[in-house]
Amino acid sequence: MSKRKNNYYLLSLGCSKNTVDSESMAQLLERAGMHGTDDAGRAEILIVNTCGFINAAKEESINALRELAALKKKNQMLIAAGCLSQRYGGELVEKIPGLDGVIGTRRWMDIVDLITRLRARKHPEPLYHLPTDAVTVGGDERGARRVSVQGASAYLKIADGCRRPCAFCAIPLIKGTAVSRPIASIVAEAQHLETMGIQELILIAQDTTDYGHDLGLKDGLADLLDELTTKVPRIPWIRLMYAYPGYVTDRLIETMATRLQVLHYLDMPLQHGSRSTLLRMRRPANIEWCYKTVEKMRTAMPDLAIRTTFIVGYPGETDQEFDELMTFVRDMQFDRVGAFTYSYEENTPSADQADHVPQEVKEARRDALMELQQSISLARNQAMVGKTLNVLVEGKGDGLTIARSYRDAPEIDGYVIIDGDVPVGQFVPVRITGAMNYDLVAHCELVPLMPEIKLSV
Repeated sequence: MSKRKNNYYLLSLGCSKNTVDSESMAQLLERAGMHGTDDAGRAEILIVNTCGFINAAKEESINALRELAALKKKNQMLIAAGCLSQRYGGELVEKIPGLDGVIGTRRWMDIVDLITRLRARKHPEPLYHLPTDAVTVGGDERGARRVSVQGASAYLKIADGCRRPCAFCAIPLIKGTAVSRPIASIVAEAQHLETMGIQELILIAQDTTDYGHDLGLKDGLADLLDELTTKVPRIPWIRLMYAYPGYVTDRLIETMATRLQVLHYLDMPLQHGSRSTLLRMRRPANIEWCYKTVEKMRTAMPDLAIRTTFIVGYPGETDQEFDELMTFVRDMQFDRVGAFTYSYEENTPSADQADHVPQEVKEARRDALMELQQSISLARNQAMVGKTLNVLVEGKGDGLTIARSYRDAPEIDGYVIIDGDVPVGQFVPVRITGAMNYDLVAHCELVPLMPEIKLSV
């Protein structure tokens, strides 16, 4: 028997939601008797879970597939999974000779079935598994947990798909409409994570504030948080990502303010600050709602940290509209901001809009926005100096320790840099002694006596 037999290599690209799908596929592969390896040369099955959201992500996915195809040996099989596969299907085979199988993101749970078919095929033609009307919910997940553990933190997917009409976004084309997972399934997975010693639970979906709409729930995310904080009391941090403007309800604000485990942190992509641009984007365009709701949230939670993202250079964006965005950012004083230049997406409404902005203008506007935000971020960080924060330790080396506060989501926000050696996976109180544009510097007030936490699923 080949030394590669039953070994798989799985490369996950893109966002945390894609990482969860990769982890779920890995669980099904392991259950079927296969074994993961970090060495593609030692694997029978090569899988790339692709991202198809923007052009840069598409290119990264295609390049990764081409590289594996070029290195593929006899009796190895290469499979393209994920969003790019769902969107382009057979076109990938034309671009990447040597591709054996294509499976879409909507049917990730059929990965073992596809491999079984590939092993049984009598001719080398690629096999496709790209249902467009399938949804992923409840028992259809084949018992795979919808989580991804990263150190002492874990992402937990509460829904998939999206029903929002954003003109620039291909996600509804790729993933279909929003489908919420049952509360009981989410709670059961959170309880499993609690037994593992997970310290931070990060709830993710394309739109977390739409959770439960398809289940007939009026305020589904608040309902879910009430249930989680009751059923998993030993997970200290619960973090919310990907909120949708206009759907942060009074009850959700109250839940965040009163449930101690729910962090005073909200990631809410607003995409622009000009009503005219937002209308063309087919996004919520009530700028006054943003001002009032953020004020309401900050009144209920004075220490609230808000992260948002903006797209600059959207088709038709004028100098005046960009100035309105800059004024909006100045007024709102967000803690964290991500800025992206508009990426052309075929088959989306924005692709047909007139007056596309030149690339050099888009990049200049992005740089100007981030320069503004740097000064805001620095000022907000400087306001933390002298305060004591509880931080979650993530790593250490060379006499320094890296941690995150409640203000910092993994991978996308800043760090708290601590002088000294502190056990990984623990919470420690630190006194903030310095501030940079995105990071804080701190001194550890107390070193816990507990050993380092080492986690595995």
